[in-house]
Amino acid sequence: MRESAPLAASGAYQRLAGWQSDLMAFRRDLHAHPELGFEEVRTASKVVEALRVCGVDEIHTGIGKTGVVGVIHGSRAAGANGSNGAAVAKSIGLRADMDALPMREENDFPWRSATPGLMHGCGHDGHTAMLVGAARYLAQTRQFAGDVVLIFQPGEEGFAGAKAMVDDGLFDRFPVDSVYAMHNWPSMQPGCIGLNMGAMMAAADRVEITVNGRGGHGAHPYMAIDPVLVAAHIITAAQSLVSRSVNPLDSAVVSLCAMQAGDLGAFSVIPRQAKLMGTVRTFKREVQDMIEERLGRLAESIALGFGATASLDYQRVYPATINTPREAAFAADVAASLVGEDKVVRELVPSMGAEDFSFMLQARPGAYLRIGQGGEGGCFLHSTRYDFNDEILPLGSALLATLAERAMPL
Repeated sequence: MRESAPLAASGAYQRLAGWQSDLMAFRRDLHAHPELGFEEVRTASKVVEALRVCGVDEIHTGIGKTGVVGVIHGSRAAGANGSNGAAVAKSIGLRADMDALPMREENDFPWRSATPGLMHGCGHDGHTAMLVGAARYLAQTRQFAGDVVLIFQPGEEGFAGAKAMVDDGLFDRFPVDSVYAMHNWPSMQPGCIGLNMGAMMAAADRVEITVNGRGGHGAHPYMAIDPVLVAAHIITAAQSLVSRSVNPLDSAVVSLCAMQAGDLGAFSVIPRQAKLMGTVRTFKREVQDMIEERLGRLAESIALGFGATASLDYQRVYPATINTPREAAFAADVAASLVGEDKVVRELVPSMGAEDFSFMLQARPGAYLRIGQGGEGGCFLHSTRYDFNDEILPLGSALLATLAERAMPL
């Protein structure tokens, strides 16, 4: 068992706990003014204003459309080795997502969304506030050798904002040695931190199957080729892909979630076309490749058997979020130093959800962590009554700041 220190022993946590009211006010202001991906103009301006007040050395805007990057220089430049002779990082990246969701909030507290149809239903307001808190602490103390790169990312919710920032030269302009991100987790208790040494979240793929038949009269189906019937057989057969084609020791999900065909007002008209929409979730590239190939062949062959045609449009939206073992172990040790080993889950069960931080982990080694926030009222992420737990703001900020200090010791 590794030795661990309580929160009271952490100077970073103690100082940040004294700023909790400031962090909470900042977070609640963001919550009240949610913005969708690549539309975070107000949010980005609030981040820039906060970083200036914090004394961040460099502030760069417009990276990946609405992304913001801040840089804090340590009290000295990083050397080749640390005080113990071990190689140390010269630069570390810390990322927070800024965007909200297109959903109607059903909370009634004073800081509820003031924009109809938009809501911070995933806690990105809290993530942004935690990184601002870490920036404030690091800019004041500068107890590290090297540079901390603060990455405020747009468009995580389906817009691949991380990829947009990487494609816009994020790591060319700010060549970090490693990068870390954190997401709140309502099913984990406050004060707990979880991660694992490999896969954290699955790849998310979008599938659309188009079935073309021959329209006709519902009373004379023998004169038509019914695409609805074909689509129904495809839906049923697709469920065999995971149960009969994927190794039980691997994980995969195939969900056909929507079908569009015909007109509800035309009860006796067989349509010409039907479309199926869904998602595939996997962790391994070979499993992903296999499902794409077999789903396409399955749709085509079933349609052919009915005299119809079918085509598959398979889009790989987000890759799997895979922690690199060394950085994950390092992050777990840092977490244990703050909350104690008994509150760190080092073998967290991966989620079949997806996260575009995966694009950054494809470009740089790093780790994605979960910080427990509890599920007050039973509300999970993306619930219309969700709200971020402000009590964990100092811990999240302290964890981010301590990652930087430990990765680049003086």
